[in-house]
Amino acid sequence: MAKRRTKRIGDVLQKRRWSNSDAQVMVTALHKSGKSSADFARKHKIKPERIWRWTTRLRDQPGPASETVLFHPVQLVGSRPNRESVAVLEVVLVDGRSVRLGEGFAAIDLARVLSVLEGKVSC
Repeated sequence: MAKRRTKRIGDVLQKRRWSNSDAQVMVTALHKSGKSSADFARKHKIKPERIWRWTTRLRDQPGPASETVLFHPVQLVGSRPNRESVAVLEVVLVDGRSVRLGEGFAAIDLARVLSVLEGKVSC
């Protein structure tokens, strides 16, 4: 099995042009250092503008880190011995409305129903 090599600051500094992953190594190192961009750039003998430009470029790229994630409160309810043996999932919204789902529901359908209930989209 081939050993995977991780990029280090020294490897990136030797390059004339940085890829996104090279720049990510440097921006991460900047944040971990706790130094200002100017001090970090001076220490590594690179232009401060290069770090600033890449910090902005990486921050502005769309991706999972920039998407808003919404969490909903969940309460686990014990099993009901008098019920049938069919698995049921019940989602209770903050305002008291609820949705019950039987076994084998599609996650995309639940997402659509919740979007309608939350008023994000209409039916």
